[in-house]
Amino acid sequence: MDGQGRAGLRGEQRGQEPLGPGALQFDLRDDDDAEEEGPKRELGVRRPGGAGKEGVRVNNRFELINIDDLEDDPVVNGERSGCALTDAAAPGNKGRGQRGNTESKTDGDVTETAPSEQSHASGKLRKKKKKQKNKKSSAGEASENGLEDIDRILERIEDSTGLNRPGPAPLSSRKHVLYVEHRCGPRPSLRPPFSAAALLCACPSLPRQRQRVYPKCTWLTTPKSTWPRYSKPGLSMRLLESKKGLSFFAFEHSEEYQQAQHKFLVAVESMEPNNIVVLLQTSPYHVDSLLQLSDACRFQEDQEMARDLVERALYSMECAFHPLFSLTSGACRLDYRRPENRSFYLALYKQMSFLEKRGCPRTALEYCKLILSLEPDEDPLCMLLLIDHLALRARNYEYLIRLFQEWEVGASLAHRNLSQLPNFAFSVPLAYFLLSQQTDLPECERSSARQKASLLIQQALTMFPGVLLPLLESCSVRPDASVSSHRFFGPSAEISQPPALSQLVNLYLGRSHFLWKEPATMSWLEENVHEVLQAVDAGDPAVEACENRRKVLYQRAPRNIHRHVILSEIKEAVAALPPDVTTQSVMGFDPLPPSDTIYSYVRPERLSPISHGNTIALFFRSLLPNYTMEGERPEEGVAGGLNRNQGLNRLMLAVRDMMANFHLNDLEAPHEDDAEGEGEWD
Repeated sequence: MDGQGRAGLRGEQRGQEPLGPGALQFDLRDDDDAEEEGPKRELGVRRPGGAGKEGVRVNNRFELINIDDLEDDPVVNGERSGCALTDAAAPGNKGRGQRGNTESKTDGDVTETAPSEQSHASGKLRKKKKKQKNKKSSAGEASENGLEDIDRILERIEDSTGLNRPGPAPLSSRKHVLYVEHRCGPRPSLRPPFSAAALLCACPSLPRQRQRVYPKCTWLTTPKSTWPRYSKPGLSMRLLESKKGLSFFAFEHSEEYQQAQHKFLVAVESMEPNNIVVLLQTSPYHVDSLLQLSDACRFQEDQEMARDLVERALYSMECAFHPLFSLTSGACRLDYRRPENRSFYLALYKQMSFLEKRGCPRTALEYCKLILSLEPDEDPLCMLLLIDHLALRARNYEYLIRLFQEWEVGASLAHRNLSQLPNFAFSVPLAYFLLSQQTDLPECERSSARQKASLLIQQALTMFPGVLLPLLESCSVRPDASVSSHRFFGPSAEISQPPALSQLVNLYLGRSHFLWKEPATMSWLEENVHEVLQAVDAGDPAVEACENRRKVLYQRAPRNIHRHVILSEIKEAVAALPPDVTTQSVMGFDPLPPSDTIYSYVRPERLSPISHGNTIALFFRSLLPNYTMEGERPEEGVAGGLNRNQGLNRLMLAVRDMMANFHLNDLEAPHEDDAEGEGEWD
């Protein structure tokens, strides 16, 4: 009694005294078992020796140990570690409980009432916990059922109205072949090792710049603090229609933006980049002006400024997106025939080119998929001539093989005939071969990929024999005499192919020839070249069939291929363009516009000073397009009208330089290359 009194004065609560080993005994059986075995539990709670001898009496098992900790204990051979067995589970404990019951009965009724009251209180607590658990489970089931009901309602609405919200495919289904992976961006690979926040924490003395607030978070680019403050330039997007799971959108120009567009066209006709700079001072987020000035900076080797202008154009267009427009789903369409939409195509293409040059082929591949997904049927920029190259550079061989299988063999897109394009005909077997070189794949998969690669490369060499020798020459590889002198792979194969096919071959070799320089790749190519020569000498009928197919399919290249060649700026392919393309004027902001363009507004007619000028004015303007006569009124917003005599002064300087470099040859003097000194013309 004295010990208990001292413990109470010290403030020690029940269940906090020092515990000995084996002092605690908990009953962790389910509540249902507890209700069935109520009498046994009442008799078996108290141990025979009492609390003072063996340990501390714990009436409520939730006082000391959390039930979550008990549930986390590992189970070994059907028993939980860290806790004593119950009376029903352990025979030894059951025996001790029975002996304790007999002893407690002999002591009288007073010793029986305490265990019964304690077990009754713990039973009420267990029932209360059970009710709360049942409420939680029922609430969770109700919420899940509610979510399922909402999904069913949305599905019924989409089925009845035909409006499908564009977005990523469900996780359960396979993603679309043109689904854009947003996580593959340039920022993770180009991110500096230390962030700005880490530097500020390490160096508090660094000046803290005030960050400019932008209206929204964008995916295509990150706004920079050096850009002008963003204000809506009058560019917007609207939803035209939704059918068959596709959503068709279109950019729109407000009246203010249309006025800026008219000034831009006047500035382009002046052929003076400073006029575009003046326009950007008043309209800093005019898309076509940003793209045109970006080309001017790129020609002057200012790559950083050119890339910054393209990113600003992308930011301006992304801020105008419709809420339902999705960049990643592959189900949103933009008609290239509308001039307002072409700027987005060209901005994405230029950004993709910059990313490829910076060494981010995976991100460039995602941009290529995005451009192709905007109008995959027409493919206005002919991204199919580029996507294989980016997939190989990104080492994403599985995606290239999947694209070829779905669009070449698929029933709905069988008309694409990807195998008839030289780039796919050679890139797909190369992807199979490179896949067979990966050591982490099983041997059976590697062998199957190698066989598939050999079969496809033999078909490609049979269909396009004029590719082999230029490819070897680009790789600085000297072909075998038996190959170079053969009539099938000789110089006649390259000369006899149609001009349209030569253009595609030059485009592919100028872009992807370095992918074939590996020694293992060259050895594999050499083996298959000899296999093709044996088939040709044996008179394989497939050789003649491929020759007839080449004459029929490649008579003339479509306009989108010419547009792609102009944007690619590959010298070999540009030199192979037909005269009807090279002789017409090509604008950088709209190269080779479609003949069936859909105009939403028309540029107002203006009086052209060229058509009403005299002969001298036409001559001066041919030398200097910025030259203006005294009677001509400069256009509004053009920098050339600020100084009327500026054009004339520049013209005089150009004439002086021309006269200084102009020399007349003395016809009476003997020619240097004439050994006999004769000055007569034959």
